[in-house]
Parts: sequence; C-alpha cells; structure tokens
Amino acid sequence: MDTHTWLLYAATVAVISAIPGPNMLLVMSHGARHGWRRSTATMAGCLAALLLMISISAAGLGVFLQAWPALFDTLRLAGAAYLVYLGIKTWRAATHAHAFEEMTPDTNAPVHSAYRPMALFRNGFLVASSNPKAILFAAALLPQFMSPKAHWLPQFVALVGTFAAIEVSWYFIYAGFGSRLGAILRSAKIARAFQRITGGIFVSFGMAMASLRH
Repeated sequence: MDTHTWLLYAATVAVISAIPGPNMLLVMSHGARHGWRRSTATMAGCLAALLLMISISAAGLGVFLQAWPALFDTLRLAGAAYLVYLGIKTWRAATHAHAFEEMTPDTNAPVHSAYRPMALFRNGFLVASSNPKAILFAAALLPQFMSPKAHWLPQFVALVGTFAAIEVSWYFIYAGFGSRLGAILRSAKIARAFQRITGGIFVSFGMAMASLRH
C-alpha cells in the first residue's frame, strides 16, 4: 500500500468517523455526565466492539450477512431494539436527574455501579456493536485499499491501526466537547432536558436503524 492510497484511506475514515452517530453521542453524553477521564472506559468499549466487528468482517462474515439477509435483519433489529431501550432508559432517568455538578468524578461520594468503568465499557461495547452495518461497511471499504499483490496481514494491520487511531481521536474530541458542555449544565432542570434530548436521539437512531432495508 503506497502513501497516496493510505492518505486517501485516512481521509475517508476521518470523514466517516466524524459523522455523529450512536457511538459519538454516547461518548459525548458520558463526557458531559462523568468527565472525559471516566468516559475513556466508554471509548474503550466502543473501540473494542468496532475492532471485533472489523476482524469478523475480515474473516468473511460480511459476505455471509450479505448472502443471508434474514440473519442481517435479525441482528439489525436486535441492535435497533437496544438503542430504543437505551433511549427510553435515559429519558426515564431524567425524572431523577440532579445537576451535573453533583455527579462529577471529583466528588467523594461512592461511585454508582452504573458509572463504574466496567459498566461504562459494557455500555459502549453494546452501543457500538448494535449496528451490524459496521461489518458490511468494513467488508466493503477495506478491500478497496488493499493490494492483491501484497500479503493481506500487514495491510490489514496498517488499515485497522489507522482506523483505531482516527476513531479514538474523534472520541476524545466528542468527549472533550461533552465535558465542556457538562460544565454549563449546572441546574437539575437543564440536566433533565439534556438527558431527555439524548434519550430521544437514541430512540430516533434505533427507529431509523429498524426502518433501514439492506
């Protein structure tokens, strides 16, 4: 893979990763609620799921899902249902929301189990893995930048490594923005409004995913 091809791939991934989606929304909302340091667990969960899906795609599952639309639809609807569930849960939690200032990592109060690193990691992993189109995306994108004349493994490592670096960079940008946003959410009223908006967007993502046709 020459430099020109790599730069074209990096530019493509940078644009696609920057587009707001469930992953970025989750990272931003966790950045607002927990600060960017704690939200790194969410980022790790999202990235782990995406890397797993890309690896599965490289193993041929992307072609398999294309050949078996019913399986794809099952995974797609399951992912859509999870996003709707997450949105409803976030919306309902707004009823009991406090000012974000009271939930910052600097407090000496015990950390709620839902805010612990493993819980945040699991949340990120489930949201990122809720969209099987990522597998088809990887199956369609990666071969375009791989040369059949060279061994596939070094190329795969280079492309996936580039993807991971760019994706994580956008995670930090979104989490940083969320953290700054959290600094202005000082009243319980505004915090509740933020959670309801976030919940509504997650439900919209889920409904949009459910309505897609492969």
